[in-house]
Amino acid sequence: MVWENPSNAEIKNILETAKTIAVVGLNDNPGKTVYQVSKVMQQQGYRIIPVNPTVDEVLGEKAYPSLKEVPDKIDIINVFRRPEFLPEVAEEAAETDCSVFWAQLGIANEAAYHYLKERDFTVIMDLCIKVAHAVLVEKI
Repeated sequence: MVWENPSNAEIKNILETAKTIAVVGLNDNPGKTVYQVSKVMQQQGYRIIPVNPTVDEVLGEKAYPSLKEVPDKIDIINVFRRPEFLPEVAEEAAETDCSVFWAQLGIANEAAYHYLKERDFTVIMDLCIKVAHAVLVEKI
């Protein structure tokens, strides 16, 4: 296997301890999956920080043009960009204090994975954070 996600127990621990999620690619279109997933995660108690140079604010939070410009502590970097953009986002992520890189369902890039693993990141790819939260964390 070229890349491998952490165990469900590790993912559960990440979701239970995280407070802030920077969402790369979040925009203000309520019809988009990125908006819907981010809104649900916000409703679950996470602070969502939009990272997108084309918007000023999303879900009541100030947006930043890049991860490097986010002044607050980030617990999870959640990426909604096409796979070919992941290496660029990974390089930017490596310049932050965050150590969890999460690429949404359908998004994976082997080069980005290896780059981040070499820098001690926990890397999750091709998995929806909202679904993982619903299955591993939410109490019914």
